[in-house]
Amino acid sequence: MSAPSIGVAVVTYNTKQYWPRLKAALEAQTLQAFRLVVIDNASAQEERLTQADMPEQGELVQFEVNFGFAAANNHAFARLDADYFICLNPDAFPAPDWLARLVAAAEADPLYGAIGSLQVCAHDPTLLDGAGDEYWIGGLAYRALHLRKRVGPRSSAPFSVCAAAALYRREAFQAAGGFDSAFFCYCEDVDLGFRLRLLGWRIRQANDAIVVHVGGGASGGHSDFARYHGTRNRVWTFVKNMPGPLLILAAPLHIGATLFILIWSLFRGSARATWRGVLDGVRGIPFMMHMRRDVQRQRRASSLDIARACVWSPFSVLQRAPRRGGD
Repeated sequence: MSAPSIGVAVVTYNTKQYWPRLKAALEAQTLQAFRLVVIDNASAQEERLTQADMPEQGELVQFEVNFGFAAANNHAFARLDADYFICLNPDAFPAPDWLARLVAAAEADPLYGAIGSLQVCAHDPTLLDGAGDEYWIGGLAYRALHLRKRVGPRSSAPFSVCAAAALYRREAFQAAGGFDSAFFCYCEDVDLGFRLRLLGWRIRQANDAIVVHVGGGASGGHSDFARYHGTRNRVWTFVKNMPGPLLILAAPLHIGATLFILIWSLFRGSARATWRGVLDGVRGIPFMMHMRRDVQRQRRASSLDIARACVWSPFSVLQRAPRRGGD
């Protein structure tokens, strides 16, 4: 059998400071048989890269409008046309064997639709930045083991992978329709992971595929921009994807959690962005319900399958605990 084709996409936005380190990490990969597309999402002139900055196998695509992380990666997916499509944030610096280990994990089972990387905190290598994304039944997503000691994650099958450093199988990504460009950024990877699960694909963590991640380096993890998009997209992910019986069961939990977050935002100084996110999330529900019809019509996973893939304890959310169990 011929070796699979591999495409790596990096979406940049005013992140030129990270490029020398990322370029060096890509050039040090033990597996070099990959194409690279770097998409600049309308960075300021002084923050833009040039084709001369690219590695030998790299191509720079310059956008004059910021289309968002989701749409830019969809563009890269179409441009790369590879068996394995890999997203990598500009502030995520892979270990030399990272790409080889991701591909090896994907090759182990053709039912793996997405493979996640183990993310280590750039500011403290003894801490994890994340070991995949988990999803509470009430509609809250969180990064498992975020800021926890680096002691080997207990779960190798998170609800979704974090697209800061993740591999997607081409047929899986294509079947799910890629990232939802309406999300712009934040929660777009959980939304895609949810749709992959609904289609029957399995999700895995390659905990030996390691990246050092700054986190929020491109968009500001605790900015109003991040809070707004994260809040709005959290509503949309829940409404669009949760199977009917679970949607009815979990809707009170989702509403309650949203109200709690709104109240908590008053004490964190983020009320305006959070309230705007909720309002626009609610305004967007009719469109998400339209999309929901297509998503639910195509799903192969049962409500029980999704229930098993979710975290049920609210304490797990507070503890950033990974889900226990299988796929």
